[in-house]
Amino acid sequence: MSDDARQLSPMPTDWNRALAVVAHPDDMEYGAAGAVAAWTDAGREVAYLLATRGEAGIDDMPPDEAAVVREREQIASAAVVGVEQVAFLDHPDGVLEYGLDLRRDIAAAIRRYRPELVVMTNHHDSWPGGGLNMADHRVAGQATLDAVRDAANRWVFRDLLTEGLQPWSGVRWVAVASSPKSTHAVDITAMFDRAVESLHCHRAYLQGLGQTEEDARRFLREIAVASGRRFGGVLATEFELISL
Repeated sequence: MSDDARQLSPMPTDWNRALAVVAHPDDMEYGAAGAVAAWTDAGREVAYLLATRGEAGIDDMPPDEAAVVREREQIASAAVVGVEQVAFLDHPDGVLEYGLDLRRDIAAAIRRYRPELVVMTNHHDSWPGGGLNMADHRVAGQATLDAVRDAANRWVFRDLLTEGLQPWSGVRWVAVASSPKSTHAVDITAMFDRAVESLHCHRAYLQGLGQTEEDARRFLREIAVASGRRFGGVLATEFELISL
């Protein structure tokens, strides 16, 4: 059976706290925000951790200015889907490097938030249907996968213990949004308008791309419809679910 024909399974619901780790402002909004809205509406707690401030993402805006604008837009965007905790690691946008510093920062956040579910965006070389993924996404994803293990081992990044961050081995799943290897999905039919509104909060970024709000709505709907074809015909957000 081809990947396109394989039906998606419902995401687990027996958890209370999630941490989403992504490279840039807007990464969660291009596909996963609808699922976040469904989760927070059901009483689950979701926090966002961004490796960068997205300062290299707007061509006609200087990075120092863009960092402030995009941070503000991300906080507003997260609030639309019920996320109150948004943290930025301040690694450099566009040249994010895989390494111990990034792994340590993410592991520290996992110990601090103590999630059962970690959400991230696609770390594979390509997107569903083709098209090359960018380096920052791949790097952030791989570092997140490794940091989940790091967070559970007290003898890795021992300085975190002196900061009062005890090991956390409670992560049960990692959910990869926009993956070409998706296995699970969330019905976002009732949340779709909020998902669109969440992306619309990135006004400066969308303008920099030359996209209108209607372009953003159309893009999200096409993705949700395509995912829903493998999930009962509803509007859906899909994930590759990795069980730990």
